[in-house]
Amino acid sequence: MSARMDHYGVVGNPVEHSKSPAIHARFAELTGQAMDYCKLLAPLDHFAATLQQWINSGGRGCNVTVPFKFEAFRLAGTATDRAQLAQAANTLKFDAGRIEADNTDGIGLVNDIQNNAGVPLAGRDLLLLGAGGAAAGVLGPLLAAGPRRLVVANRTHARAALLVAHHASHPSLQQLLQKTELVAQDLQGLEADFDVIVNATASSLGGAAITLDPSVLKPGALAYDMMYGPAAQGFADWARAHGAVPRDGLGMLVEQAAESFLFWRGVRPPSAQVLMEMQQQQQQPKAPA
Repeated sequence: MSARMDHYGVVGNPVEHSKSPAIHARFAELTGQAMDYCKLLAPLDHFAATLQQWINSGGRGCNVTVPFKFEAFRLAGTATDRAQLAQAANTLKFDAGRIEADNTDGIGLVNDIQNNAGVPLAGRDLLLLGAGGAAAGVLGPLLAAGPRRLVVANRTHARAALLVAHHASHPSLQQLLQKTELVAQDLQGLEADFDVIVNATASSLGGAAITLDPSVLKPGALAYDMMYGPAAQGFADWARAHGAVPRDGLGMLVEQAAESFLFWRGVRPPSAQVLMEMQQQQQQPKAPA
């Protein structure tokens, strides 16, 4: 490792698809930060060892993706309020042997929906699909956006109920919950329609088909998949076929990365500019093979 650079990375399994290195390289370029960023594949049962090896080699911090966000939180010595609420971490910072955890997923999602997609969440009916680490990371910030109703639906109802109960009893959310109805439901028991649906399940990552009843979509609803690129295509096709507006998680990826960058470097990068550049790159036709 170079002595003049600070080193960061993203730890996950899988991780090869990640666009985070390109995003953070551009952030560093635009803000004049001396840092680099790489991909770190961790075996499913060796996340802690992979993390310690990264620390020992001089890493200053890392992002954490599936399926290690709960474990990352447990390994941290200190945590921000939003990581404590989620009980999951997607961002770690290393300083003098200490690990500090943050969770930037939720604010990244909310910023992308409201600022980049132009869809206000206050007073709306929201459906959050899933109850794992991804859902845990975004539920608090979604509540803070002031929806009228927020339903957490999961294939296993008990997991959704646990996530809702944790947030419903958290002291920091009591005032918010006076304005927002927060409930857990089975995926198959959904009857109402929603203004915004957020897919926080692992179904897109595994290429699974959408089994959700399209009646949950209000006409023109925003259907948001937290995955991006080809992984989100199935959900986008389903949403578009039933009159919704699909959006993948590229904007969330950029916005949560900007929050992580701020956490590490104390500098907020121009996320809107980087997102626009990445969207333009996606739209460029590929050269024939």
